[in-house]
Amino acid sequence: MSTETLEFQAEARQLLQLMVHSIYSNKDIFLRELISNASDALDKRRLAGLTDERLRAEDPHIDIEVDKETRTLTVRDNGIGMTRDDVVGLIGTIARSGTAEMLRRLKENKESAELIGQFGVGFYSVFMVADKVVLLTRKAGEETGVRWESDGGGTYTIETVTDAPEGTSVTVHLRPADEEDALYDYAEAWKVREIVKRYSDFISFPIRMGEDTLNSMKALWARPRSEVEDEEYREFYRHISHDWTEPLEIIQMRAEGTFEYEALLFIPARAPHDLYQRDARHGIQLYVKRVFIMDDSRELLPSHLRFVKGVVDAADLSLNISREILQQDRHIQLIRRRLAKKVLSTIKDLMRDDVEKYRAFWREFGPAVKEGLLDGNEDHKAILDIASFASTAGDEPTALADYVARMKDGQDKIYFMTGESRAQVENSPHLEAFKAKEYEVLLLTDPVDEIWVEAVREYDGREFQSVARGAVDLPAEEEVSQERAGAYAPLLTWLKETLGDVKDVRLTTRLTSSPACLVSDGEGLTPALERMYRAMGQEVPAVKRILELNPDHALVSGLRSAHEQRATDPELAETAELLYGTALLAEGGDLGDPARFAKLLADRLARTM
Repeated sequence: MSTETLEFQAEARQLLQLMVHSIYSNKDIFLRELISNASDALDKRRLAGLTDERLRAEDPHIDIEVDKETRTLTVRDNGIGMTRDDVVGLIGTIARSGTAEMLRRLKENKESAELIGQFGVGFYSVFMVADKVVLLTRKAGEETGVRWESDGGGTYTIETVTDAPEGTSVTVHLRPADEEDALYDYAEAWKVREIVKRYSDFISFPIRMGEDTLNSMKALWARPRSEVEDEEYREFYRHISHDWTEPLEIIQMRAEGTFEYEALLFIPARAPHDLYQRDARHGIQLYVKRVFIMDDSRELLPSHLRFVKGVVDAADLSLNISREILQQDRHIQLIRRRLAKKVLSTIKDLMRDDVEKYRAFWREFGPAVKEGLLDGNEDHKAILDIASFASTAGDEPTALADYVARMKDGQDKIYFMTGESRAQVENSPHLEAFKAKEYEVLLLTDPVDEIWVEAVREYDGREFQSVARGAVDLPAEEEVSQERAGAYAPLLTWLKETLGDVKDVRLTTRLTSSPACLVSDGEGLTPALERMYRAMGQEVPAVKRILELNPDHALVSGLRSAHEQRATDPELAETAELLYGTALLAEGGDLGDPARFAKLLADRLARTM
């Protein structure tokens, strides 16, 4: 039969070198690509057989053979096969596209969308490991076949043959193994098994090596939930997550239409140890047509849902030329939005139907979920709907919807206070008036709470209001009378001048039993937020706060009387310093000079003995 020797175009050698050394980061991918091509060929023959019985394949499968003596690896399928024109057109894609323009685009890492998914692209990855590649193929229903051979250099040969079976076989003549490539000796059967298990385990056709079938073909996400045993789900979850506890919830979904994908997601029962570490791995694995593409797929779920484990299997996706990196296209964004929406709605269902399971989830993952409130995304409402917070209304956390339902007549704000612990916040003097008048206050003690309350202004039309910021504005709250304010004005002015570290000093109705407290103004940073920024290495200018006094407290009224009688007494200034320090300590703040404060307090106590 006629044999034709063809030359690659001038840039083809450079193009192949670029693919081998720059595009593919993992040599194992060559076998994944060959198996994927074989699976596609079997799918095409199955579809063709629906309209033409003569094209139906008996026992569709993929065979892999390795020969250590000859150092060859062969992948064979009984799929649709190719004609001579197909071989030149499909495998020749690289050769025919080997222009200076294509080479320039690849070097600049600008992937060509028209190459994605074409046979020639993945096929040429074999030259990472091969000295020579021989392809033998015959299209189903045709009389003759084609033999193609190349060493990846300047030429390839193609000839018509009569002894080719239907389907396609690719024989890779492997390079000699050396010590550096010990992990990449693809003439070893164990290595082939490992790659098939990792990348091609869920291919829907059997992948055989001798008498053994190497893949499970059990793509649980493609089977109706009614047909899958709970133990199968648990086993699969353990396999992808390495977590031996049972998942808290299982989510299965399918999208059909112009863009199709299937997903099987798991919400863990406990948080992984690295949940809040910057280099933590995300839990979503990406498959395309049941071929494993990548794990740790950060593009498929937002970071605040990074704890979710599972699989997404798409019918088609825009991958780069090596199929290793996702492109930011509308399909990816569509999957991301739909998966996030489904996860959040599942959590909301738990909140309604299984309170204990929901509370277990929120204890483990609540702080991570609330990170989503920091992003400018459309999930804010959904996240606030499933969030729960400690409050002064009881020991159990409350949902915002329940808080709103309990709001008093005339109350138009959702009151909250942030702090390092519930005990610290509950004992804060800022809550005294709210407790006395039985207004519920949310107690926010996660570090992320300090930040999201700055970004999210309202829920269900009600503004969030910190009880430790700005002037207290409880409905029907009595203001300090002008007469009393005038009586205390000299003291307030003196305290502001004496202390120096405060922005202002004023009377308040916020306190009922404490003499004083410190508050931030409406736009100022809270002390906890200042500390957080500084811990992250950010320079934050010192923020002066407002000292509020309780005129009904004996210490404050006594200080006013003393100031009227002996304003220049040094002990009076020390009393003012102690008053400020106790207000700072009451909110969990840090004293600027703890030793001086301790000495002043000890001296003052000694004089009372």
